[in-house]
Amino acid sequence: MNAFSRNPADRVVVVGGGVAGLSTALRLAPRPVTLVTASPLGLGTATGWAQGGIASAMGADDSASLHAADTEAAGAGLTEPDVALRIAAEGPRLIDWLVSLGAPFDRSEDGALALGLEAAHSRRRIVRAGGDSTGARVLETLVAAVLNAPWIEVVSAAVTDLLRDEAGAVAGVVAESDGARFRIPARAVVLATGGLGGLYASTTNPPGATGRGIALAARAGATLRDMEFVQFHPTAIAAGRDPMPLATEALRGEGARLIDETGAAVMAGIAGGDLAPRDVVARGIFQALQRGRTVYLDTRGALGAAMPTRFPTVAALCASAGINPATQAIPVRPAAHYHMGGVKVDAHGASSVPGLYACGEVSSTGLHGANRLASNSLLEGLAYAGFIADGLDAPPPRRILPDTAPRRAGSELAAIRAVMETKVGVVREEAGLSAAVAELSPLAETCDAALVASLIASSALSRQESRGAHWRSDHPHQAPARHTETTSAGVAAPALAE
Repeated sequence: MNAFSRNPADRVVVVGGGVAGLSTALRLAPRPVTLVTASPLGLGTATGWAQGGIASAMGADDSASLHAADTEAAGAGLTEPDVALRIAAEGPRLIDWLVSLGAPFDRSEDGALALGLEAAHSRRRIVRAGGDSTGARVLETLVAAVLNAPWIEVVSAAVTDLLRDEAGAVAGVVAESDGARFRIPARAVVLATGGLGGLYASTTNPPGATGRGIALAARAGATLRDMEFVQFHPTAIAAGRDPMPLATEALRGEGARLIDETGAAVMAGIAGGDLAPRDVVARGIFQALQRGRTVYLDTRGALGAAMPTRFPTVAALCASAGINPATQAIPVRPAAHYHMGGVKVDAHGASSVPGLYACGEVSSTGLHGANRLASNSLLEGLAYAGFIADGLDAPPPRRILPDTAPRRAGSELAAIRAVMETKVGVVREEAGLSAAVAELSPLAETCDAALVASLIASSALSRQESRGAHWRSDHPHQAPARHTETTSAGVAAPALAE
């Protein structure tokens, strides 16, 4: 059935082809869904690059409450406990659902799921597929299910705007393909557009990850939350590539160590050491680099020799860069990896704008707080897909208003990336953030990438403390825990965390 022949009173448009978008489209059955993807299905998403796995309390020594407690500890005071427990409790059921779809998760000799350990987890609870190829294997599973789902149609196009009806509700999308713009009316739109790491010169994200979904929501008037919290993965492989290849955190869970060129332990004397939360490790490496050191991930010996079978993705990335991890340490540095902030949503994934929902990295659910716990991202997208499907309650659109003029996605992207890298990075301070706001704000009216970047910089400037992934060298201490709520009109005063 053609996208334009469906009754907009029934249709839901889902924007994005990663784990959040695909699982939402599947969960919405039997409602008709139009899935709009900027890249061909299965390509161009961060899901396919995810090496770690899916965190789920599957072990006999584990529980949802323990998983939630670890999530709260990593979230540095801004994780909402009820959200963490609700999502952690969904983990085993979601793994079972993926298994029912054919997901080829790794298993031990007795047939049980093989559970890995990652930083800041108190139990082995990382469910993987193909060693460090979990994202790709899960993506393949979900794509196959979508292609076999009669209620889902797939449209390959870039969404450039959100339609609004006369009541102010979101009523569909404006899309563009091969230079032609067209409308897809709908009773609701679910944004599942991923993250914004591509706004930084050093990133592990796909090039298209520039926050387009956040820009769409912001221009529609949606409330955004905690935009300043950008997680930098500590161990991006420093091999001169853009985007930077990633050396999964699971390597440190299996014994890899962070060293400098002298062989000294980079994380010596820091609580948690090599398995400290990501923000702590990223700052440790950043500070070593600032002192002129070179930082390496040391997998030499048995771990490096086993990498082709245990971590084939990283082994292949190393080989392509001329590195033998069995005999050579891997040069690493922090790179923009995940955004904890985004479109503020409620328990059903609904934004502050009627008819607009968000799922996955584009959203702010209250799970990640100031610092995402490793392998909670795929879990969150899978869980909120079900929450949205269960709670979606959008009335049919009224008279749809004319759409607005298209905006540039990122024609100034190179300059934006340079500003974000140097002024809104791992360690921040007032002068750099103020300069970033001054440089980005004039571009924000017409450029979506600049709008999102300016919102990050403005929120970071307003948060005068250090918390989680947001570290201010001029405000190194924590203030009372507060969220920052933002609209495209500017940054509101931080609101006390509930």
